[in-house]
Amino acid sequence: MTGGKRGAGDRGLHVRVKTAAKRKESSTRWLERHLNDPYVRRSKIDGYRSRAAYKLLEIDEKLNLLRPGLRVVDLGAAPGGWCQVLADVVKSTPEEPLVVGIDYLDMDHLPGVVLLKKDFLDEDAPDALIAALGGHKPDLVLSDMAAPTTGHRKTDHLRTTHLFEVAIDFALTNLAPGGAFLAKVFRGGTENQLLTDLKKSFDSVAHIKPPASRKESPELYVVAKGFRGNRAASRDPRLIEGEGDGED
Repeated sequence: MTGGKRGAGDRGLHVRVKTAAKRKESSTRWLERHLNDPYVRRSKIDGYRSRAAYKLLEIDEKLNLLRPGLRVVDLGAAPGGWCQVLADVVKSTPEEPLVVGIDYLDMDHLPGVVLLKKDFLDEDAPDALIAALGGHKPDLVLSDMAAPTTGHRKTDHLRTTHLFEVAIDFALTNLAPGGAFLAKVFRGGTENQLLTDLKKSFDSVAHIKPPASRKESPELYVVAKGFRGNRAASRDPRLIEGEGDGED
């Protein structure tokens, strides 16, 4: 698969979008930016379902998270760009699927990937994910979840941080020893405390913002490696009950 560096697919004429009578100016700006995004153009050339695939490729290029044989859970998987990358790199097959994705949005079938149409916040979602992995613990938990935006920056930050916290809870409860965790979070202060909490259960924890993440986006990715084992009974209750703080 194509790596995270820019290639010939980045070249193209700049597309200008006229403001339609029924479309807000902000929507027109978003559409123009999207159409001129080199990662969007590359995703069409390379056959990825979203530009987000390059974020995972770039993160893996730097941190070496992926390798053949890993069992992986992808939270907030739609439209499936990360699952495409995962299935290829970990060598997941229809006969022995190693990748499970979950989202309440519809996703088209992907060979070697079990896709669950379900809200991850549903009470039975964690058990459904583990069952889809054949009862095995995942070696890697990924989350690109972000709450639908309201336009109110503080509210959007809190809602997405809550999804980050729930993803942490799933990872701490279900990861295999030595496993890794990668999740999106928005800048805003809360993520610093969450990093401190994660360091209690992982050998290393860090922030990363891959080049494919738009510069104007407040998103960052938290990467935790070297899970020390299940600490569900002793972890900080704020990871479950705390108020929360998520791009395409």
